[in-house]
Amino acid sequence: MVDLPKHSVSVSGIVVDADNRVLVIRRADNGHWEAPGGVLELDEAFEDGVRREVAEETGLTVQVDRLTGVYKNLAAGIVALVFRCTAEAGVAHPTDEAREVRWMTADEVREAMVPAFAIRVLDALDGGEPKLRAHDGTNLSKTFRFAGRSPNP
Repeated sequence: MVDLPKHSVSVSGIVVDADNRVLVIRRADNGHWEAPGGVLELDEAFEDGVRREVAEETGLTVQVDRLTGVYKNLAAGIVALVFRCTAEAGVAHPTDEAREVRWMTADEVREAMVPAFAIRVLDALDGGEPKLRAHDGTNLSKTFRFAGRSPNP
């Protein structure tokens, strides 16, 4: 049998409020601002993973609305599925995984996050078709191809 490359699958929830702000966390492990999310468990549906991760990291219960993008970290072999969400219940607060929780505008996201993570939020806010993008963990890749095409601009 051929050894296939190993990939990890993660999910993130872009929780958007009535003022078009997004809920972001400052991760406890690395101090970076990101959308809440993490590794999908083996027996878990995508939407269930999003709800679990957002709840674990922010205390909010969310409705998962739609897929907004698929992102691959080429350096780490991580494929991330990102979903736009709406808060249903709870109050956002810091947790063991998120030392800070904040509602940010698109401009604040651009300032606070590295490009590879900011684009996930911005793609979710644009309301268009789901995006396909690749990055090295920090910056978007200019050369990655999906089905013979360049990634979405």
